[in-house]
Amino acid sequence: MIHVKSLEIERYAADGFIHLRNVLDKKSLSNFSIHLRRLMQELNLGQAPLEERTIYKRAFTQITNLWQQSEIVKAFVFQKDLARIAAQLMGVKGVRLYHDQALFKEAGGGATPWHVDQVYWPIATDKTCTFWIPLQKTAREMGALSFAKGSHLQSDGRDMVISDASEAFFSSWVKEKGFQISDEEFELGDISVHAGWTVHHAGANQTDRNREVMTIIYMAEDARLLKRLTPTQSVDRDAFTPDIHPGAIIATALNPVLYSNEK
Repeated sequence: MIHVKSLEIERYAADGFIHLRNVLDKKSLSNFSIHLRRLMQELNLGQAPLEERTIYKRAFTQITNLWQQSEIVKAFVFQKDLARIAAQLMGVKGVRLYHDQALFKEAGGGATPWHVDQVYWPIATDKTCTFWIPLQKTAREMGALSFAKGSHLQSDGRDMVISDASEAFFSSWVKEKGFQISDEEFELGDISVHAGWTVHHAGANQTDRNREVMTIIYMAEDARLLKRLTPTQSVDRDAFTPDIHPGAIIATALNPVLYSNEK
């Protein structure tokens, strides 16, 4: 059973992210990556060449809610130990799945611009987090994530989606504010967890190998739908929280409770 320490919970609250080392079994991850790679190839047909894509699509190939496509992925995403970590770090009684997402940055793929995740999410709480789970050793030159420590406590730029504009704004902003940047490499078995409003980015993949990552996004089990949505959030609402009325708890078949200390 995996637990986080009180100092790690405090660090997550202060920094808006944490790098947890040697959390997952390396052999199991390697086996999972083989299955996920095949699944991505089956589902990601007709991808345009890198040079013809937008900055967003040059940064990574993504497919969401893969747990609905594969029992193997479902077992991985629904791991109670990981959901318990999410609850402990966020200081909540339990967590629901928002959605999963595979992020493959191809060899030669572009940088992921500075951004915040929660600009996309129609969720009326800051008790949200993303587990970033690399499926290989991930060096800086492959596109490991970097975070601006403590940036989740600031509100600037929260209306900016991933774009050239978000890159320009946040790259200047983090320097002006003097944020310390986490720039660590990941061993297989390591994961990172970051809050929905934490400013982060990843460099280009300068290697000849794909950077393969699985992500799981959690929210507090009592999270509610925002009462007013931006057009971007409306897209996510329709995709990941269907048929929920504004202000209601996000309890759909797509958003099961994955851990609750009351059960």
